[in-house]
Amino acid sequence: MSERSESADPETTGSTPGEPDADEQRRAVRRRYARIAEASSSCCGDEADAEASSSCCSDGADAEEDLNRQLGYSESETESVAGDANLGLGCGNPNAIASLEPGETVLDLGSGAGFDCFLAAQEVGDEGQVIGVDMTPEMVEKARDNAEANDATNVEFRLGEIEHLPVADGTVDAVVSNCVVNLSPDKPQVFREASRALRPGGRLAISDVVLTAELPKEVYTDLESVAACVAGASPVADLERMLADAGFERIRIEADEDSEQFISEWDDERDVSEYVVSATIEAEKPA
Repeated sequence: MSERSESADPETTGSTPGEPDADEQRRAVRRRYARIAEASSSCCGDEADAEASSSCCSDGADAEEDLNRQLGYSESETESVAGDANLGLGCGNPNAIASLEPGETVLDLGSGAGFDCFLAAQEVGDEGQVIGVDMTPEMVEKARDNAEANDATNVEFRLGEIEHLPVADGTVDAVVSNCVVNLSPDKPQVFREASRALRPGGRLAISDVVLTAELPKEVYTDLESVAACVAGASPVADLERMLADAGFERIRIEADEDSEQFISEWDDERDVSEYVVSATIEAEKPA
């Protein structure tokens, strides 16, 4: 969603003429990821539902392996998770920047089928805990099935919106997320909730897309583009402001220009890498 409202906060209203409102955006996102969850074992596995995937469907296993590498996952990481948790829907590897430690509690915003949660669980160990939150019932069900397949007793999945997290105040050490915050129609509220859930001194480690050029009107008003992690991207300066307003400090946002390799494949009609790139977003809650 583009920040273009002249009379109200566009992060919460979607009041630009033709721009979908918050409820429409959430419904579109939920529909899309419900379709993906109900499809076969990965986003590359069902040609009939290829339009529901945002990234990887092309040439089978080799393409999937190549995408994993571009996103920053090692072969050992992808092979360490059983089941169909890796749907290839991210735009980076948030655990690579989270510096997780044994015994920590991790919260994953928009956890999907659970892939990043299971990788985080390996880092925090049996004494730690990982909580995944997703607003799509079908995804939560799939993630819980994957938890059984991975015997992940230190991982749980909760149904909820990332703007209203089902997590108590000050109970997590790290908040991670992978290409999900851009889907929210109220990003400032997402960051406020992340700050609320974090303990003092806790940290935010997110992989997401950022806006690098103004989107064509037909893109930022299109619900499918919102749900496909394109139309909801924000400029770096706006994200920095939102994070600071939510009380975060030591804010670091670094764009990955190499991400155009996979982002360019997200839309059959246009090269969206001309407008968005993947980025790492890091911040800390004051101690």
